[in-house]
Amino acid sequence: MKYKSYLIFTLNGLRYGVETEAVREIFFLPELTPIEEAPWDIVGVLNLRGYILPVMSLALRFGYENREYKVTDSVLVLERAGFKVGIIVNEVHEVKEIAEELVEEQIAYGGKQAKKFHNFIAGFAKLGADIYMLLDPDKAIEYSDSADPFNGDFCSSTDREEIDRADKSSIKPDKPERSFCPNASEEERGIFRERAENLMRPTESEDFTGLMPLAVVGLNGEYFGIDLNIVREFTEVEQITPIPCVGQQIAGNINLRGEIVTLVDIRGVLNMPIANLGQTPSAAIVSVDDIVAGVMIDEVRDVMYLHPSQLTPMPAAVHSAANEEYLRGTAPYGERMMSLLDIGKMLLRGELEINEEV
Repeated sequence: MKYKSYLIFTLNGLRYGVETEAVREIFFLPELTPIEEAPWDIVGVLNLRGYILPVMSLALRFGYENREYKVTDSVLVLERAGFKVGIIVNEVHEVKEIAEELVEEQIAYGGKQAKKFHNFIAGFAKLGADIYMLLDPDKAIEYSDSADPFNGDFCSSTDREEIDRADKSSIKPDKPERSFCPNASEEERGIFRERAENLMRPTESEDFTGLMPLAVVGLNGEYFGIDLNIVREFTEVEQITPIPCVGQQIAGNINLRGEIVTLVDIRGVLNMPIANLGQTPSAAIVSVDDIVAGVMIDEVRDVMYLHPSQLTPMPAAVHSAANEEYLRGTAPYGERMMSLLDIGKMLLRGELEINEEV
């Protein structure tokens, strides 16, 4: 069975996925500069370390009403054939490995379509009771003269009625004024501006080889970063089989599509209180050398790229020497701070070793 990795995000209450290999960077929405003559779904551009990045409203592409952006919105930077574009989404959730057999490329709606619409969706994934729409990264970033909101491809029903009336008189309606978050508060404007200024700063190199891909997870109300290179996938834990004669760090085994994976609870190693997790806990499935394990977490918050210059040593007053060796440092995450976990060191140094002796 073949699997493909997808980054899952939310837009207007619906869940979408895009191939992780097409995602170059993720960050919270910064202030954008509108460009008057850009296609209407391109709501602005930003200076991304010297690269002028066009940013698209995926909602407009899909025909939704334009809306006020929020400081909690994120931008996914997609790249195809050397071209980059940012797409605005509401929230980034997790990375999922989806079997190809669970993806349907087409859905028959019945009847005949009067016109051919842009096919931005590559397929539909069936995962339990949920259906995820899988974005086609190639078609999502294509531009053409036909990508005009006044041809009806991604206008709201109200706009289309106005356009229909205008077409009868051969006069197009006036375009709405371009502006970025005109109703944002002063505090929100400051946050958007600060983010834009931070993204302008150049890295040590012009490519992304120096950036650290991280999965941001929540555990006991704190945020932690896990090296995305060792994360195979995130999964919900439905059933745990207890293992006798092990420490409290070993929660048990889970059956992951026929593979038996040991589930570990790293809170004891981090000197954090061990309490009952939620009714449906989650786990990050990690692979370090020849070890595959599930690390229990409360939630997946984000996927991001961090420059090493943003990493600072752990404050001595915060973490004791007993767990400091498993923390690589701290880094800013939104308005908070997160600690970077060294999962490899935890697994390889025997802290989470299973002891089968009674």
